[in-house]
Amino acid sequence: MVPSQIALNALVLPAALLVDRLFGDPHSAYHPVALLGRFIGWWGRPDLFFPQVQRFAGVMFWFITATLFALPFYLFANMAPWFLYLLLAPFLLKSCFAVRSLEEHTLAVVAALKDGIGNGREQVQLLVSRNTAQLNRQHILSAGYESMTENLTDSIISPLLFFSVFGLAGAAVYRAANTMDAMLGYRDERERIGWCPARMDDLFNYIPARVTVLLLLAYFAFYGRFSPALRMVRRDGKKRPGFNGGIVMAAMAGGVGIQFEKPGVYMIGNAERALDEAGPEIIRAIRAVTLMGAVLAVCTLFLLGVLINSTGI
Repeated sequence: MVPSQIALNALVLPAALLVDRLFGDPHSAYHPVALLGRFIGWWGRPDLFFPQVQRFAGVMFWFITATLFALPFYLFANMAPWFLYLLLAPFLLKSCFAVRSLEEHTLAVVAALKDGIGNGREQVQLLVSRNTAQLNRQHILSAGYESMTENLTDSIISPLLFFSVFGLAGAAVYRAANTMDAMLGYRDERERIGWCPARMDDLFNYIPARVTVLLLLAYFAFYGRFSPALRMVRRDGKKRPGFNGGIVMAAMAGGVGIQFEKPGVYMIGNAERALDEAGPEIIRAIRAVTLMGAVLAVCTLFLLGVLINSTGI
């Protein structure tokens, strides 16, 4: 008997998390996301287009990029024998999300600070777009943990949920959309060409960001921190530009009891504890919510299976 696609995906998802934990992200020029980044870098240069057509070019190349990146995933999922799918799909899905590397990048910032604030500034510059030249120790730690917290949605929960609903191709489309936003969604000379990538990323993350907040609230409720986490979501969730990342950061800040600050832009949460002390707890929360999100994604798979079987779709 050939296993159903839903049953296969329910096995692929935890296997992909295991692949991530064991191997992380290989530093290879042939990694799918590295190839994706080079393609975006090729067309995402505003100087290639007249200003009047940059927004149109961004829309057109968004669809081209998402299609080209997702097509191999789609073909593999629909053409590979089930045993080959079960063997290789975890590696393909893993290329669409990152857990271990988020921890490694953040811990690299913490480790760099031990060698001096200058090293910390250089290391955190790899994670954020802000000017790090004048950041103090707490601002450097804040930038690192902010990046990790925001990416709880972007790099973990969203791709897992897209996979649970739309399969490998859905996870690939999401990864392409998020990567385009990360490279082009800025208010500088890329603003017009990055308009579509930024809007699509907001749209794709709208539901997953709120799912992430609910998972964080459930996690902090277990430790008696539900009320301060919810209070920060209500008070500070809209302080950060955009309508997805701020609510997740506010839930984390309230639950852990720390303050995220981007100088001159926003302060989220109350500084009940120093980030040096609270850092390990942030990492534990990220790990716990990742597992909770994976369980939710598998449950979604089975619910879809029941719905499909009951309606005969």
